[in-house]
Amino acid sequence: MAKALVLESKGKLSIRDIDLPSHVGANDVKIKIHNVGVCGSDVHYYTHGKIGPFVVNEPMVLGHEASGTVIEVGKNVTNLNVGDRVCMEPGIPNLHSKATQLGIYNVDPDVRFWATPPIHGCLTETVVHPAAYTFKLPDNVSFAEGAFVEPFATGVHACVKAQIKPGDVCLVAGCGPIGILTALAALASGASKVFISDVAAPKLAIAGQYEGLIPVNITKESLVDKVRAECGKDWGVDVALEASGHPSSYDPLLACVRPGGTIVFVGMPVDKVPFDLVTAQSKEVRMETVFRYANVYDRAVSLIASGKVNLKPLISGVYPFEKAIEAFERAASAKPDDVKLQIQLVE
Repeated sequence: MAKALVLESKGKLSIRDIDLPSHVGANDVKIKIHNVGVCGSDVHYYTHGKIGPFVVNEPMVLGHEASGTVIEVGKNVTNLNVGDRVCMEPGIPNLHSKATQLGIYNVDPDVRFWATPPIHGCLTETVVHPAAYTFKLPDNVSFAEGAFVEPFATGVHACVKAQIKPGDVCLVAGCGPIGILTALAALASGASKVFISDVAAPKLAIAGQYEGLIPVNITKESLVDKVRAECGKDWGVDVALEASGHPSSYDPLLACVRPGGTIVFVGMPVDKVPFDLVTAQSKEVRMETVFRYANVYDRAVSLIASGKVNLKPLISGVYPFEKAIEAFERAASAKPDDVKLQIQLVE
């Protein structure tokens, strides 16, 4: 039995003992959890009890953004040792699936992803995880930053799909956690500047603290006019990344991308959305989609370690494990100046 933060049912959380897997296989490691980020999907399961077809039908441990310390290694593990500080990629694919064999394991239908029903998450004292999806943290990367690797990997994956080139001008629609992280990943990938748009002034102010990020409050100014003033009336940004999932963002995004430019869809709309395909065709826009990430976790860790990405200003609060429910209540309240909350299990 292990103490964990358990989502008992929609709207009901408890911190209690629960029976979780503890056997360390030959290719596994056991990790003492240190920091865990509170993700929007965790909060959505808490407030709604489901995300699309994934329904919480029985108690489930939450959390999938984590860092910790290796405390036991399987007999075949050679890349990690007891005492190593690590972060963990939370999705474990079927190694025999066609998707995995093609290198796109993130879209494997059989993937087992932490805190996605019925798979338990990592907001517990220890977890057992495959060594192949466990990544050593450099000495200059803190546990708090290590727990940030998971959402940052989404932004890195989006930028890899975008094929950003040195000097590119980019646009990110949406200034939530994923939007800001995607914008920072774009800068670290070589973008010369990144417009980032939203309706939330507090989050735009946080983004505006970073050199190279240009916040655009679309309640006060036209995103299209702002981009045209910078890039030219008949031109636009080289890469546009949609990170809000809001239906209203698609037309301005199409208007802002240059002919032959690229749009990457990161945010996920709740319902089907209309899309102006003719405009996209007339510009020969290259379009890419993103679902989580694949083959970029080590890149994300390296970018943080290099100092090119500073995630510390995005941590809005850290709660001890015994106040984890309070952290979730705060996250569910959606304070406008909160970016990322974390729960710390080890002092």
